[in-house]
Amino acid sequence: MDASGLHRGAIDVSKIWFITGVSSGLGKALATAALQRGDRVFGTVRTNDAKLAFEALAAERAHGFILDVTDETALHAAVKEIEARAGRIDILVNNAGYGLIGAIEEASLAEIRAQFEVNVLGPIAAIQAVLPGMRARRAGRIINITSVSGLATWAGTGIYSASKFALEAIGATLAQEVEEFGVKVINVAPGGLRTNYAGTSMRVTQTAIDDYQGAGHNAQRVLTGNAGREGGDPAKAAVAILKIADEPSPPLNLLLGANALHYATHRQGQLLTEIGAWASTSLSIAHDP
Repeated sequence: MDASGLHRGAIDVSKIWFITGVSSGLGKALATAALQRGDRVFGTVRTNDAKLAFEALAAERAHGFILDVTDETALHAAVKEIEARAGRIDILVNNAGYGLIGAIEEASLAEIRAQFEVNVLGPIAAIQAVLPGMRARRAGRIINITSVSGLATWAGTGIYSASKFALEAIGATLAQEVEEFGVKVINVAPGGLRTNYAGTSMRVTQTAIDDYQGAGHNAQRVLTGNAGREGGDPAKAAVAILKIADEPSPPLNLLLGANALHYATHRQGQLLTEIGAWASTSLSIAHDP
């Protein structure tokens, strides 16, 4: 038996995962599900206690990295270490993120920059770090955890929605760019999951303007009021993600949850209706023959 625990000559069919944000929520559920089926998971956490708790899930197959996903140098160093220790990264999951809640006028530029640093630039840095190895092997999966808010906006979540719209666009474009290398990209857009999103993963703008007590602040009221009663089960969401990770021809987009389906299809219906209603105006700008 070799150091990996495999009998010599045995075929290792387990996967090597790199998941950002594995200490709680969907990231923890996904890492746990992958470990339970025998895969090896490298995950990012923010504290040493979280690292120890994660590694206790599966001795020698759960490996934590204490880093901030906005630290590009640390991300690249982590990827190099994973490839040195495990030989490859089969699946990258860009999961780490948080939601900034508040009307657009209330959000400071500092708060907006911080939101995009974590939700957009962090995933891009992770993607750029893993792609050289995936291209060289002509294989790999990149899974971006976006949100139904990246497909259908909701008053009071404009900056968060914008960050997820950006990640959706990055994933969709990347899928075209890396298809010829055998690398697959999947954007997973969950609706409400019973995680701590409305707690530690939600931040409210420091500025509050009285005029936005209506629609502009409704998202905060709904999210906090419904905390712990969301319709989506993160453990079942993890199983669904494992399924697409193994699928030979995975979808580019996967919605998770009844409310994700509802809001995304409603928004797409609105878009198609408006395109049709204003098609003649759209075509009216053509040069005359």
